[in-house]
Amino acid sequence: MSDRMNGAESLIRTLVAGGVDVCFTNPGTSEMHLVAALDKVAQMRCVLGLFEGVVTGAADGYARMAGKPACTLLHLGPGLANGVANLHNASRAQVPIVNIIGQHPAYHLKYDAPLTSDIEAIARPYSKWLRTAPASARLGRDGADAVVAARTSPGKIVTLIVPADIAWGDGGAVAAVPPVPKPVQPATASVERAASMLRSGLPTALLLNGSALYGAGLMAAGRIAAATGATLLAPYPITRVQRGAGTCPVLRIPYVPEQAIELLQRFRQLIRVGAPAPVSYFAYPGKSSVLTSPECDIYELAKPEESYVGALEALVTALSLQTTEPVVTGKAERTLPSGGEITLPGLAAVVGALLPENTIVVDEAMTSGRGLMAATVGAPPHDWLGNTGGSIGIALPLSVGAAVAARDRRVLCLTADGSGMYTAQALWTMAREGLNVTTVVFANRAYAVLQREYAGLGVGAPGPRAADLFDIGRPTIDWVHLSKGMGVPASRATSLDAFAKALRNGLESDGPRLIEVPL
Repeated sequence: MSDRMNGAESLIRTLVAGGVDVCFTNPGTSEMHLVAALDKVAQMRCVLGLFEGVVTGAADGYARMAGKPACTLLHLGPGLANGVANLHNASRAQVPIVNIIGQHPAYHLKYDAPLTSDIEAIARPYSKWLRTAPASARLGRDGADAVVAARTSPGKIVTLIVPADIAWGDGGAVAAVPPVPKPVQPATASVERAASMLRSGLPTALLLNGSALYGAGLMAAGRIAAATGATLLAPYPITRVQRGAGTCPVLRIPYVPEQAIELLQRFRQLIRVGAPAPVSYFAYPGKSSVLTSPECDIYELAKPEESYVGALEALVTALSLQTTEPVVTGKAERTLPSGGEITLPGLAAVVGALLPENTIVVDEAMTSGRGLMAATVGAPPHDWLGNTGGSIGIALPLSVGAAVAARDRRVLCLTADGSGMYTAQALWTMAREGLNVTTVVFANRAYAVLQREYAGLGVGAPGPRAADLFDIGRPTIDWVHLSKGMGVPASRATSLDAFAKALRNGLESDGPRLIEVPL
């Protein structure tokens, strides 16, 4: 390596030295010197997406499974804007991402060229740390600061804007990445308050988020549940949860407000660990947005900047439960349903019967997939990832990132046809990278969740024009041909037997597969 390097190379080498060694990208002209630097630094794996929403969603999925940030490389303001919907989801997931965004040189901005925009304004709502690099010689240090900011608990989206002349300018230097600050431990008084609540005997739930839903955090929560009878809950917008036989059982709060209220009404105490208090996604005429009972005492044990695992382990110690065996889910008998026509319970039963151990399930089948979690409770241990921000089109990109982070694991992507069309380009990336992702598209030819939401507003049945806005079956989207056109082998299952055969084949094959299930 030459002693001289430009700013772009110093940035990429600094990121790699700081453990950021995967770049999801869709670059443009203003990023070409950064692309040239990526060409020089073989330690940085580059993954191309054909749309920026795939790039940002993949960075989210990578962070959820790798526990560290990837970087994105996006083209000016429009490229960033194309990726914002899945940055919204990632911000709600509390995951680390380092966004690198190109910018025109300062001397070019005054000409108001066609791609000129206020990049900082676009980035600000989804960036906990935001900087426009001022000099080539400082670009390595800017990168080091970005890595530390992203990795500071609980995980943050950060954005570094790099003007093209700062990238190509000489004088770049690799910067050492300082140690990442450890998460703050909750105050002793907070732990004692939570312990007192659990000793009270009142119906109590622990609402868990982030690292509290897997690994040591979930194990500590399982000990507390076993000893106190507390129920373990997860928000509907779930980042990642370990589940299946041998893991601690966690109930996911339902999306439908009436179902969530029914689940939560019995609790008189709710202890939050990194999770917000439960509220409905939307407002409805004459209905409260709060899902818990008015008599429920809601207490925040661990704030987002505090250690979720540390909070739960401190609670275990305060309750003297270090040797308590956690409550775990038993192994279920797994039997394939006997053939017949496609039904939603039948599809869920097939998934539950065939799900392999250590699978990563990515779930955005909001209407068609509501029985899937119940059908897989006693399946072999697996991870479950969901849509955290409500912006649809996350499942396919999230699966790309999860598969890149965990090359030795199978990813099962469950998506609806409507949401899948937002980021269908992710299939191309799956094929290009040879990722072990099996995608199931539940093709109901409608925005079915919107049909339900319309009915819940009390305005009567939709008229023909309103109903037409929920219909995506004219023309019918052919997912088999679409998938094959992007290089992913695909089939259509019109019976439970055919679905079981296709799913088994997909889960046992190398590389990506897609199964369309007409409903």
